[in-house]
Amino acid sequence: MASQDTPRYSTRHVWTLAWPIILSNITVPLLGLVDTAVVGHLPDSRYLAAVTLGATLFSFLYWGFGFLRMGTTGLTSQAVGREDDSDVRLLLPNRW
Repeated sequence: MASQDTPRYSTRHVWTLAWPIILSNITVPLLGLVDTAVVGHLPDSRYLAAVTLGATLFSFLYWGFGFLRMGTTGLTSQAVGREDDSDVRLLLPNRW
C-alpha cells in the first residue's frame, strides 16, 4: 500500500506557475476577435475576410504544434517527481 505523502507544492505555488500559460491560451482567440472588431469598420469586406483567414490560420498553426508541449509535459513531470535532474535537463529545451 502506498503511503500518503504530504504534497510538496501548495495551491498558490501551482497557480504561480500556471497563470502565464492560462493567459497565453486566452490571448490567442482574443487576437482574432480584436482584429475582426477593428477591421470590421473598414469599408470593404475583403479586409475582414483576410483578417479572419489569417487569424484562423495562425490559430491552426499555434494549436497544431501543441503536441510538442503536451508530449513533453507528462515526461518532464514524471522526471521531476523522481527528482531526476538529468532527465529533466534532457527533456526541457537547452535554455533551461
